[in-house]
Amino acid sequence: MATHARDRLLDAAEQLFYAEGIRAVGVERILAESGVGRASFYRHFAAKDDLVVAVLQRRDQAWRAWLAERVEALGGQPLSVFDALAERFARADFRGCAFINTMAETADTGSSAYRVAAEHKERVTAYVAELLARSGHQNAEALARRIVLLMDGAIVTALRERTTAPAAEARAVAAAVLDGAR
Repeated sequence: MATHARDRLLDAAEQLFYAEGIRAVGVERILAESGVGRASFYRHFAAKDDLVVAVLQRRDQAWRAWLAERVEALGGQPLSVFDALAERFARADFRGCAFINTMAETADTGSSAYRVAAEHKERVTAYVAELLARSGHQNAEALARRIVLLMDGAIVTALRERTTAPAAEARAVAAAVLDGAR
């Protein structure tokens, strides 16, 4: 458990937002879960929206680091992203993608939270493009957009179906896309 107030707020908010949704969780609940007082909250964040952005920024860094580590451990190939996702889907606390959830909940494309979530998807796409380029694929950026589309579809389907199968299905489609692009 984090000892600094800001870290405790971020930890509590991240867990609650992912489990229950951003709008469903109020500042009072975050304060209660974190054990941080209201005055301390406002020393660190001007408003709940600022906390949401900080949570998303931290989660972006952690999630992308996790993905890169798992992809390398699972073979380092572009299709390994789906193997990593399958691991994530198998977790008892899997509740979809925090960034897709944020964009759906926020809906305001001009909001800071929406922009941070969209930037996360752009960074994931850039990472997949790097994997594709390292593997010798031409037109890596366009292919990466297709692979991330399949990743996002697998995430949503896994949430709906509560199974890891969408990762394997998306992997098979991605393999066909990559074979067709050669």
